[in-house]
Amino acid sequence: MKVINFSIFLFILSSCSLFKTATPEEIAANSKLVNEFFEKKFNENIMKYPTWQTYLGMKTDYGKLNDNSEEFSKREHEYDKKVLKEVRELKSLEVDRQTELSLKLFEQSLENSIEDYQWRYHGFPVNQMFGFQSQTPAFMINMHTVENKEHAEAYISRLKEIKRVFGENIEFMKKQESKGIIPPKFVFEKVIDDSEKLIKGRPFDGSRKDSALLEDFKKKVNALKISSKEKRKLKSQAIRALMDYVKPSYDELIAYVKELEKKANKNEGAWSLPNGEEYYKVRLARITTTEMSAEEIHAVGLKEVERIHGEMKMIMKKTGFKGNLQAFFEFMKTSPKFTYPNNQKGRKTYLRETKKIIANMKKSLPKMFNTLPKADLEVKAVEAFREKSAGIAFYQRPSLVGNRPGKYYVNLYKMEDVSKYEMEALAYHEALPGHHMQLAIAIELEGLPKFRRTGGYTAYTEGWGLYSELLPKQFGFYEDPYSDFGRLSMELWRACRLVVDTGIHHYKWTREKSIDYLKNNTPNGELEIVKGVERYFVMPAQATAYKIGMMKFLELREKAKAELGEKFDLKVFHDVVLRDGALPLNIVEENVMNWVEKAKKI
Repeated sequence: MKVINFSIFLFILSSCSLFKTATPEEIAANSKLVNEFFEKKFNENIMKYPTWQTYLGMKTDYGKLNDNSEEFSKREHEYDKKVLKEVRELKSLEVDRQTELSLKLFEQSLENSIEDYQWRYHGFPVNQMFGFQSQTPAFMINMHTVENKEHAEAYISRLKEIKRVFGENIEFMKKQESKGIIPPKFVFEKVIDDSEKLIKGRPFDGSRKDSALLEDFKKKVNALKISSKEKRKLKSQAIRALMDYVKPSYDELIAYVKELEKKANKNEGAWSLPNGEEYYKVRLARITTTEMSAEEIHAVGLKEVERIHGEMKMIMKKTGFKGNLQAFFEFMKTSPKFTYPNNQKGRKTYLRETKKIIANMKKSLPKMFNTLPKADLEVKAVEAFREKSAGIAFYQRPSLVGNRPGKYYVNLYKMEDVSKYEMEALAYHEALPGHHMQLAIAIELEGLPKFRRTGGYTAYTEGWGLYSELLPKQFGFYEDPYSDFGRLSMELWRACRLVVDTGIHHYKWTREKSIDYLKNNTPNGELEIVKGVERYFVMPAQATAYKIGMMKFLELREKAKAELGEKFDLKVFHDVVLRDGALPLNIVEENVMNWVEKAKKI
């Protein structure tokens, strides 16, 4: 039975609820009804997004890529408005606590999506962080597994789909251009470089080396248990798709981007976009899930930078270093003892040592947590075709369906950018007890609707990641003072982000002023600083999530400790925080304080 046909039933139930509270049996039945609605809507939604299906581990629509057209965007907007009405009808039912929370989150998500439709032109489809020019091949290489001949044929079909996807995105960019919305000037060189790399190698030129996509396809097909004749045929079809669909798509994109670059004469923040001040205000609210203003966030950042500098000076004294903090920063940046060689041996050593750090942490997790993730974790270097523009490190969650592991990617393009002293904190953030811990546990929460198991709130997710850098210190990790400096260095970087992100998008800081601020206040290298600043330009507000989220987790932990005294149990606190999946920070606070009140009575 469809939920949209329940109107009379819902009216009767809501009328009855004015006179009496529902029985436990009725609450259970209502909750089941609502959760069936969530399941139905989740399935409806994912069936419109082939790449999302693949991310979740499904093999449906395996030969298709997402629809990026304006028409699709309009249909989705109307769909959201229709579903929101259905959700508001369901809110009249008495349901259990988790279902009530799910309704609240689902409604809020739809409201935000509907409101944000007006800002759909304010993002940049091509950029150095997650532009479609690099994300499309990254998706094919990392997500599209080939377990049989049909999967290989679906891969070829998706290569052909690239022509449509690129065409839709270029049309979108032309509409942006007509509205005066053009990416910052620095973006273009990087996008062109990414694109040109993807059409280098066989079959695109006379090189003896295969291009990234052909190399990937061959590797996957060679592993199949099919005849040599079938393998040759598949490879031939892939080569034809690369030449007839992929290369023309990249050629068209490169030509358009080069023309658009002539109009890009500035590097300015969100404030310069149409109604940009309001747009940035909305972005801050979405990312932090708070009502903090840009001014408040900027002030918090400045205060945290000062505090962390003070802690760094204490470590500097502990190591016996003579000189001021800036001199210590320079020493940490330039001393060869803090980096591995910039060659394949150095890269292999970094990956091996990172795996050791994670394995060691895994043994200690039961001291900190009751609930542990089941999904496996892989540590990988960022692929060569995108390492020049990609960030230092990132994590990819495990699949909802099947057994694809979580993946921690580290960028080893230049080894001086991945110091030994930050290796420990970086592994804790991206892997355990950070992103892999939180996101794998969320995926595995079978009692929750799928939209909650697969969804996310940036302040929660990244706040947990940064909290996870500090947590091991309280259990005896960071024995080396330089590694502890690395932890502080990474926290300092996130504190500086509060200053720089609001600086760029609210206070109208230039790219150069932002770079100078980070040079003067962090030990990070110039390339990392430039990448960081350029990231903040194309992802307004995202960088504020880490510190705001971490501070909320720490604040709630200290509140709970103060209220409960000897009754406080860190492992139970972590259960309260993790076992509802990702949430807005205000709801995390409600959950923690409800737990505290119940625990007091025991």
